[in-house]
Amino acid sequence: MTGTRVRLGVAGAGAFGRNHLRVIAASERAELAAVYDPDLERARAGAAEFGGAVCGSLDELAARCDAAVVAAPTTAHAETACRLLEAGLDVLVEKPMAAAAEEAQRMIDTAARCGRLLQVGHLERFNPAVEAARRILRLPLFFEVHRLSVFSPRSLDVDVVADLMIHDLDLVLSMTGEEPSEVRAAGIAVLSPKPDIANVRLEFPGGCIANLTASRVSTERVRKLRFFQPRQYVSVDYSKQECLAITLDDNRQVRFEPQPVSKGEPLRRQLESFLDCIATRSRPVVDGEAGAAALRLALRIAERIAAHGEVVAARLRAASFWK
Repeated sequence: MTGTRVRLGVAGAGAFGRNHLRVIAASERAELAAVYDPDLERARAGAAEFGGAVCGSLDELAARCDAAVVAAPTTAHAETACRLLEAGLDVLVEKPMAAAAEEAQRMIDTAARCGRLLQVGHLERFNPAVEAARRILRLPLFFEVHRLSVFSPRSLDVDVVADLMIHDLDLVLSMTGEEPSEVRAAGIAVLSPKPDIANVRLEFPGGCIANLTASRVSTERVRKLRFFQPRQYVSVDYSKQECLAITLDDNRQVRFEPQPVSKGEPLRRQLESFLDCIATRSRPVVDGEAGAAALRLALRIAERIAAHGEVVAARLRAASFWK
């Protein structure tokens, strides 16, 4: 560390890596010490705009830093994170934390063996509207979630579930405290080789139901979560950072209660939480186990989508649409 400032590096200077560079450079508690990307020109561009030394290897980045953010393509997360953990760095890895459950477990095991922190970048945990909703969360019985985006060539190495829906899977898992007993899902590829739109229904052992829809081929951007619990409906708008509770009181009167929200950029709040954990050596809000749970569920959903696709393909062939 430099004084009380944590020396942070970023591995991966693509679209989202640059966002991490921006918030680290603006932090009063961190120093942007290093930038690494296999594409050296991309690393140079990021460092030129936000600061930090351009590194030609992960080893060089590790030598300059106390901790690092991994914003590489998902397929490179496990190898990159494990090398940095083994070099003695605390690591915040972008979601999805890995491409396979085995890779996620390897990261968890490496962090434990090396005595380092591993945090996963499920950003919505740090959304002030979500934090407001958690303060009134009691017994959720039904979730309805929509996450729609316009098409972007970014993150096409994963499907829409791992790209977008995984944020909401993480939230639903954390709010129910259970893993689903049944998963139903359907999805289709539209503009990429992988599913770009998906609809999922989750049933939990305690009776809660969650319906989730994600699309990266929408004409509009929607980020909303709604849940219902006894005598109350709670609506969260991630983008507007608004939380509204509609409550039936003891006199059978309906009350509309906007919840107090201290607005702020979730990415900055996530960084501050990571820095707090580094300083206190405390467990991250979204640790490796939480990231792995969301990944396992996303993979279960991908299997259901693939099975549904086979059924649809068989029907199309039978109807002579395909030969």
